[in-house]
Amino acid sequence: MTDTWDPEDTWGTGDNGDTGDIEDAWGTEGTGRTGDTGDVHAAHDGRERVFEARPPARGRGFARTWWGRAWLKALEDTALDGQQLGHGRKHAREGAVGAVAVRPGRITAVVRDRDRTPHRSDVLLRELSDAEWERLLDVVADRSGHIAALLDRDMPPQLVEDAAAAGVELLPGIGDLEPRCGCEAWDHCPHTAALCYQVARLLDEDPFVLLLMRGRGERELLDDIQARSVARAAGRAAGDAAQEATIRVPEGVPAREAFAAADAVPPLPAPPPAVAVPGRPPVLGGGGEPAPGVDVAALEFLAADAAARARRLLAEALAPGHATAPLHAALTLREDAVRLAAAGPPAGVADRLAAGCGRDRGELARAVRAWEQGGPAGLAVLEEEWTPPGEALARARASLAAAWEGEETAPRLRAVGNRWTMVGADAQLRYGRDGRWWPYRRERGRWWPAGPPDPDPAAALGPV
Repeated sequence: MTDTWDPEDTWGTGDNGDTGDIEDAWGTEGTGRTGDTGDVHAAHDGRERVFEARPPARGRGFARTWWGRAWLKALEDTALDGQQLGHGRKHAREGAVGAVAVRPGRITAVVRDRDRTPHRSDVLLRELSDAEWERLLDVVADRSGHIAALLDRDMPPQLVEDAAAAGVELLPGIGDLEPRCGCEAWDHCPHTAALCYQVARLLDEDPFVLLLMRGRGERELLDDIQARSVARAAGRAAGDAAQEATIRVPEGVPAREAFAAADAVPPLPAPPPAVAVPGRPPVLGGGGEPAPGVDVAALEFLAADAAARARRLLAEALAPGHATAPLHAALTLREDAVRLAAAGPPAGVADRLAAGCGRDRGELARAVRAWEQGGPAGLAVLEEEWTPPGEALARARASLAAAWEGEETAPRLRAVGNRWTMVGADAQLRYGRDGRWWPYRRERGRWWPAGPPDPDPAAALGPV
């Protein structure tokens, strides 16, 4: 499948309608805001936060975290007009969104068109009921890993899954983001879309923003979680004491044995300390002749790699939230060969790795660069060519159309499968199965990975 995509400048400057007095209208909502660049005073009860206007975000994507991307997916699944989303992303990237006020059930900002016409824009999100909050707080308090993750401004997938199992949908879904705008559009307009893209940046930095939209402020939440955790700890201690009181020592057992039985199960040892650098593997060369068929250099390299992996696994195990982190998928032999090659083995060992995984040295070098940019996902993008199905292809094209919309230097791209090649330049974008764009450059007649992936194709491609 081959087609050509050529973006056009379609930034509209049509009738803005009567927006009324935006500042006065906002003031009646209780945000305390005077204009979109004036002083902002947040409420003191923790039920409102106001974030200053962000500078333009040219050349970068929105939503670096998985929960930020889930927020944008809810927007993209809800909006009926993909072109309006493209306009909104353009507005957000160029700094057209003023200060953002966040409070339960609503986010608000003044968004300006290119002609500086201001529009008060709101996006509404359903607050959780008291019963839902009770279930969610119980879920968080029951697992110390969830508490540690939130304190570290992280939202692990396990927390969202546990909340869903308790009947609480924490992240928004299709139709959950309800737009309201002074331009009187009936669907998501460029202004409410720009507001949502800007909020994705805020969510990346602090998931408590989402919890505030759902109805509870950070201090209120942490105080409630702490109280529940203390109550649970006291309950467990009382239960343990009651259980100890009911233990019956069999008749005829000597006191010495009964006393020793109380310590039959020793406490768990303290976790090992973190290791600054991997341990040095032994030197196997020695002074004698190695056994026939033994590749000493390969064994020494594998020992060094095992030490480095052990240090990394220990660091991951000691990190907050490890208990709820998803497990890594097992590597295939071809993937593991590339991982080992990326560790810088001796030349002879690299040749053996290339032969063992069915690649020549040039192919292995390209695979190593792909691995360094994205691990198994980056390697799959290098080696797989596939045709996105209808919905995925539509999303890819909408993303490309929005990326350079309104720019005179927009590239002309020709698509084959999941690969968009820039006409007249040695540059290419590859669309991954996860919806991210991977940049490639032609070197020595082959396409080589040229950088990390990005949800925004313009940010991924960079300057050409």
